[in-house]
Amino acid sequence: MKVLIVVDMQRDFVDGSLGTPEAAAIVRGVAEKISGWEGDICVTQDTHGPDYLETREGALLPVPHCLRGTEGWRLAPEVESALAGKDRVRVFAKSAFGSRELAAALVEQSEEIEALELVGLCTDICVLSNALLLQAFLPETPITVDAACCAGVTPKSHRNALDALRGCQVQIVNGPEAGQ
Repeated sequence: MKVLIVVDMQRDFVDGSLGTPEAAAIVRGVAEKISGWEGDICVTQDTHGPDYLETREGALLPVPHCLRGTEGWRLAPEVESALAGKDRVRVFAKSAFGSRELAAALVEQSEEIEALELVGLCTDICVLSNALLLQAFLPETPITVDAACCAGVTPKSHRNALDALRGCQVQIVNGPEAGQ
């Protein structure tokens, strides 16, 4: 089975407190990928509490975002709609860039998994972190990142992250970065 991993397609990263035009531009493509996906889908949601600014991340990025239960924590509406019609969806709340719970769940299924594909936000933070975490836990499983369905904090950091992923044997598809 192939597993689609949708990383942090939340309102705060699309058009909220940390949103960018590049993030907003990938929402439709991510929703279309979800709608056409035949297989399991795992979704991560960046999840913080009211003490966010007191955490290490909050000290380094003092912008409250993805606070559990807020509108900014929810998935982008188009992504939410695309997921609503799917049977095999698991959601993983995560307080760090990479999701240990996602990795553990996929390790439990490793015998069944043929490949993993990641899409979402932000290429240079959470997509990168989750791809490398999964690479460490499932080293024989092919991992792909769809560049056209990802966006970084900036276009340059997106390209840099794709280069780093490529260097770690993650296949990059779609977009000008594919195959380089």
